Amino acid sequence: MQLPNKLYSYKNSTLALVPVILNEIKDKPLLAYDLFQKVKPFLDDATDFLSVMDCLYALQAVDIDDEGEVFLCLQ
Repeated sequence: MQLPNKLYSYKNSTLALVPVILNEIKDKPLLAYDLFQKVKPFLDDATDFLSVMDCLYALQAVDIDDEGEVFLCLQ
């Protein structure tokens, strides 16, 4: 996970991707693959997606069900 610091600006950090992901799943859950495809233009590589998903899961902001759908846990 890249946090903003002297080397990474906010724009290039993992935190900048949080609102992008949350915006995509705010209306309805998406399959993890479909979510990745939608946010792919904002990513430098696939590990950025994994980092932001790890962050959101650790914060209990998102969860994933048995079918692989990512859904929002925030109210």
